[in-house]
Amino acid sequence: MSERNKVLARRAIEEVWGQGNYALVEDLYADNYAGHQPPEEHHGLEGVKHYFTMLREAFPDIRFTVEDQIAEGDRVVTRWSSSATHTGEFMGIAPTGRSGVVTGITINRCANGEIVEAWTNLDALGLMQQLGAISTPDPVAH
Repeated sequence: MSERNKVLARRAIEEVWGQGNYALVEDLYADNYAGHQPPEEHHGLEGVKHYFTMLREAFPDIRFTVEDQIAEGDRVVTRWSSSATHTGEFMGIAPTGRSGVVTGITINRCANGEIVEAWTNLDALGLMQQLGAISTPDPVAH
């Protein structure tokens, strides 16, 4: 089961998030899905579609790379990186045209061949700095 869940999590990250293949949402996610990803919680299949639409409108060229996966029982931990260019509004930030790389970790809970719940932590501070929304501190001279 763990290997099957790893494939499920990888397909969600690479094919749905990275390629924008929304047709797969209904195949990979449970009707009662609960997503705990910044900047918002989202629930159900419509919540998944809304979240991914928001990401792809802000970063239409977004690409994800699965760096590492560990699975045990009904959980899959995926360490990933993504690269994108900010060409649409994101969290109230007007498009900057800046490109960047963000890393994160997602823990998926799977049941009956679907993703039921997910928790994501990502380098939000690094993303905001790359977008220019938060200044990057100057290095301290020694």
